[in-house]
Amino acid sequence: MRYVITGRNIDITEGLKSAIYEKIGKLERYFNPDTEIQVTLSVEKERQKIEVTIPVKGNIIRSEQVSNDMYVSIDLVEEIIERQLKRYKNKLVDSKQNAVSFTKEYVDEEYDDPEAIKIVRTKKFAVKPMDPEEACIQMELLGHNFFVFRNGDTDEVNVVYKRKNNTYGLIEPEF
Repeated sequence: MRYVITGRNIDITEGLKSAIYEKIGKLERYFNPDTEIQVTLSVEKERQKIEVTIPVKGNIIRSEQVSNDMYVSIDLVEEIIERQLKRYKNKLVDSKQNAVSFTKEYVDEEYDDPEAIKIVRTKKFAVKPMDPEEACIQMELLGHNFFVFRNGDTDEVNVVYKRKNNTYGLIEPEF
């Protein structure tokens, strides 16, 4: 695997690099050698954050972990990605073209899916055209952390969501 390691507000020391190679390196058994792993380390006040993104054909495998210690964050992110790989193996390798990103051992091995995705409820609602600010207000009134709406300016379906620092995000489709 090829590692692309970047840091924001942090110097990437040899100790951090070796911890990344050791922990994230455990994932090598799942991927072909030419797979690129993007690792971003960042520090904000007391928060030590690691983001790992692994683009594979047709999908992106990603995890982000925050703790008070960067080494703990590195441990956590490796566990999460390994769990994701085991849980979604059938979906990731479903089409043969996606299988080229993964090792033969990973493709051939069977994993139990104890937490299979089950849709237990379906909601239908009228999608009223509105601007993103109005959608945020509607989301707050409902007490949700996201809200799907039709953007009155673009006539496209958008999503607003509440972020951790009490700000809002907007997701727009890209064609």
